[in-house]
Amino acid sequence: MNNETNKQTNKRSMTTKTLAYCALLAALSVVLARLIIPMPNVSTRFSIEAVPIFLAGMLFGPMAGGLVGFCADFVGCLFSGYGYNPLFCVPPILYGVFGGVFRYYLGKQVSIPRLALSFLPPVIGGSILWQSAALAFVYNSKGSFGASLVYFLSTRSIQFAITLVLDVLIIYLLFRARLFDRMGIWPPQEKKES
Repeated sequence: MNNETNKQTNKRSMTTKTLAYCALLAALSVVLARLIIPMPNVSTRFSIEAVPIFLAGMLFGPMAGGLVGFCADFVGCLFSGYGYNPLFCVPPILYGVFGGVFRYYLGKQVSIPRLALSFLPPVIGGSILWQSAALAFVYNSKGSFGASLVYFLSTRSIQFAITLVLDVLIIYLLFRARLFDRMGIWPPQEKKES
């Protein structure tokens, strides 16, 4: 029975240490999204909130990254006057998931082109396409869904071109400083089968 307990413990995907790091990254994302960067309106926010979410996926895997993205978005909505809408939680989850999907690719070499390639799916698919459609659906202020969608696509494309550069540069500089190496949580280790 003791051997069976050890196998179950080894198969556990999230340790207490990982959970603590993920909670800190989710809290950091909330602070970066809602409390430091001003929001001129409901649809525009220049922030680096995706950095901790992407890092959670990159350091601890897609499941951890997705959960950090969801928790950061959900808790962050408690600090905003707009309330929670599940349509808007997809992009933060995608940042975490794709950080995890590309973690072994980035484990070989963390470079600006590799980071930019890893950020493109959540930025284009989540923050620009999905979020623009969700905003057009919820805040249809231009008279028709199509006109609102074009408006949000054009403004969010510029917004996320700028934040993409900032996000990639910040993560690159963190890895260049070897911060996560010294903490012992990078590079990702291949799981050994028992």
